Amino acid sequence: MLPVSATKSASNSASGPLVVFDLDGTMIDTAPDLIESLNDTIALRDLAPVTFDDLTHLVGQGARVMIRRAFNLRDVPVDDADVERLLSHFLDHYLAHMPGKSQAYEGLLDCFDRLEAAGMRLAVCTNKLEQLALPLLERLRLTQRFAAITGGDTFPVRKPDARHLLGTIERAGGDPLRSILVGDSVNDIMAAKNAGVGSVGVTFGYSDVPMAELAPTRIIGHFSELTPDLVADVMAKAVA
Repeated sequence: MLPVSATKSASNSASGPLVVFDLDGTMIDTAPDLIESLNDTIALRDLAPVTFDDLTHLVGQGARVMIRRAFNLRDVPVDDADVERLLSHFLDHYLAHMPGKSQAYEGLLDCFDRLEAAGMRLAVCTNKLEQLALPLLERLRLTQRFAAITGGDTFPVRKPDARHLLGTIERAGGDPLRSILVGDSVNDIMAAKNAGVGSVGVTFGYSDVPMAELAPTRIIGHFSELTPDLVADVMAKAVA
């Protein structure tokens, strides 16, 4: 269950359209801190540091995947038990240093204000673990902007499974036909497609695949483009 502190009351689903945001690479540029925590972790096994370019596209896949990828890059074997031990260190380091260099992408807060002024509500659907996502948003003073926040361990499934997105919409008191998902990766765009929800893909995130190839409903390169009219257009296209 999502902690009560992580969600506002959203009992009235007719209060407005819902705009659901991914976290890493969509709202917040978190890669520098994740890479820093990863390098601190793999140094325990005397692995050379990895770079932003090595792993940026894996940010949305979770820390376990990043740890394994770092070992693969160095041609060093690692078993499941060691991954779990290293994961514990990674989580401790990341939590101790957040928000670190992580910051909202340019124009995000103005975008929130613009959407809310038009009667729209906001939510978060991220594959990031709750124990990482919730304190990050809290320390960035963003938590209260959202009707619901769900992480990669909130439900038994996660993006691109439609049930993660649909569960987030339900917790926010929303209607899938009056909701959209904004994201930066294949997991986001596929989750929206699987749920029958319109999507907006951002080009400034962590995807290693050009956003146009993922074919979201609409593409933006800056949050100044995410307007109430665009949200309405995306919802209309999804319904059609």
